[in-house]
Amino acid sequence: MKFVTIKGTRVPALGFGTWQLRGRTCVDAVKDALAIGYRHIDTAQVYGNESEVGEALRNSRVPRGDIFLTTKVAPGQLAASAVRRSTEESLRKLDVDHVDLLLIHWPTRDVPLAETLGAFAALRQAGKTRFIGVSNFTVAHLRQTVEEHSADILCNQVEYHPFLSQRPVLDYLRRHDIMLTAYTPLGRGLVPNDPTIGAIAKKHDKTAAQVALRWLVDQDGVSAIPRSSSKAHTAANFAIFDFALDGEDRTAIDALRGNRRVVNPAWAPDWDAA
Repeated sequence: MKFVTIKGTRVPALGFGTWQLRGRTCVDAVKDALAIGYRHIDTAQVYGNESEVGEALRNSRVPRGDIFLTTKVAPGQLAASAVRRSTEESLRKLDVDHVDLLLIHWPTRDVPLAETLGAFAALRQAGKTRFIGVSNFTVAHLRQTVEEHSADILCNQVEYHPFLSQRPVLDYLRRHDIMLTAYTPLGRGLVPNDPTIGAIAKKHDKTAAQVALRWLVDQDGVSAIPRSSSKAHTAANFAIFDFALDGEDRTAIDALRGNRRVVNPAWAPDWDAA
């Protein structure tokens, strides 16, 4: 396993995402991921599966201390009292006394950012989370978080794959020693259907997904959280550390980067230009 070292802590560079996984499918998928070797598990309040993730963790033979566990506070729960209440509920559902990383899931104009960050800092001080962070934050939001409010964040989780540059966000995060966690790292079908990535995959006797994930985790300060309900695909996504992309491969994939965003809900912020 490769690790991202940020602010003195090591985070597994390859994690397991649980968006859209529900019920027994979610329990089995997380149990399979842990058995395969994943040690970075990502969930969220709005996913509606924290209890299932908690069941999988509880039934796993992997010690809790070996797992980097992330959850995210829902946009409607960002007032200070709601942050505290909803996080306590998340901990009960996950059946843990703390998470490793607590994120603001989406930026909002409904609650002052300072209020939310203050509540997050208090939870960290109380031992309910080891680290705090954000998700779907633009450079403007990051400046407000880091420079105006002096928040000590570990991560910004954003959509990132070979077809979406994220260069402005990456540059800012690297200047401030903050990790980027890539969700939707395979671009919801864009990666498997791309001929450039397909050719590189054939060259290394790997799948296009494996090539894209390797390209991501090879980057400084970047982790990725692919999601799969298939044990075979989960195992394949993890099998990316027995080959290496060369300079020609990376240059070819870098050339694909543009502004092909696949997650853009009505409540999304004004994204940074590619």
